[in-house]
Amino acid sequence: MTFNALLIEKDDAGYRATVKPLTDDNLPEGDVTVRVDYSTINYKDGLAITGKSPVVRKFPLVAGIDFAGTVESSSHAAWKAGDKVVLNGWGVGETHSGGLAQRARVRGDWLVALPTGLNTRQAMAIGTAGYTAMLCVMALQNHGLKPDSGDILVTGSNGGVGSVAIALLSKLGYRVIASTGRVNEADALKALGAADVIDRAELSAPGKPLAKERWAGVVDSVGSHTLANACAGTRYRGAVAACGLAQGMDFPGSVAPFILRGLTLYGIDSVMAPKPLREQAWARLAKDLDLAKLDSLVNEVPLAGAIAAGADILAGKIRGRLVVNVNA
Repeated sequence: MTFNALLIEKDDAGYRATVKPLTDDNLPEGDVTVRVDYSTINYKDGLAITGKSPVVRKFPLVAGIDFAGTVESSSHAAWKAGDKVVLNGWGVGETHSGGLAQRARVRGDWLVALPTGLNTRQAMAIGTAGYTAMLCVMALQNHGLKPDSGDILVTGSNGGVGSVAIALLSKLGYRVIASTGRVNEADALKALGAADVIDRAELSAPGKPLAKERWAGVVDSVGSHTLANACAGTRYRGAVAACGLAQGMDFPGSVAPFILRGLTLYGIDSVMAPKPLREQAWARLAKDLDLAKLDSLVNEVPLAGAIAAGADILAGKIRGRLVVNVNA
């Protein structure tokens, strides 16, 4: 049996990503084989597909850090043929062949049951980006931030994490300030639930160690000066959930917000998050995310279109979420 997959190769001929037919002999070790319905393109997938960053550390490797589909066969006690499952992270698409393929084989411990109320396409419209956004929201809520605590800043708001975070926070009753480099799309962000939209230029340049208190919490997927300025503008005893590095992985900030305002900075890791936390996040997504708003974020591409989409997401040309129909 052959199946199509987006394969990353690196050899004397260079680094390349191509869609090509593979067989089950090409599948990695694992105790569950899944027939994939949909995958997605996250920022990390764009880095892997283009080779802009050393995300892929084993060659050849099927790209894709996410997938949703149906179990075909399993020797794992938790799963049986016909189960609907979701996978995010665990090194899939980095050191273990991933979800940009019609078939995948993984460890059953990495899988989460598809929550009631979501189908596999919706799960990949959420993807790692949306699942990470939920982890950020949960961190802010666990910190004690409530809708009456003050505004929540969301940076990189046209991206996958940012757009889902806006939709989640607004449905939960929070007032959201969206930061974006594409202020011409302010109406779309307000339709998601943003109350105000600011130009990312307000945050992306070097700033003061401590700025005017503007928001109670932050969801940041950008890093670098943006994260430093977001921290500088956070209110007393506020919290920042940091999950990305689109601007850079440096943090040119100051200890001032931490020791003068009691700021808490939460690092959000979605790749190796323990299974109970994953299950909680996915259950919350099925309950707290407006699926009509989610659908408005989705652009769908076939597997053959994933290579160009990987470059587009790095270039900032994509708003919202990219779903890959691996069977189209």
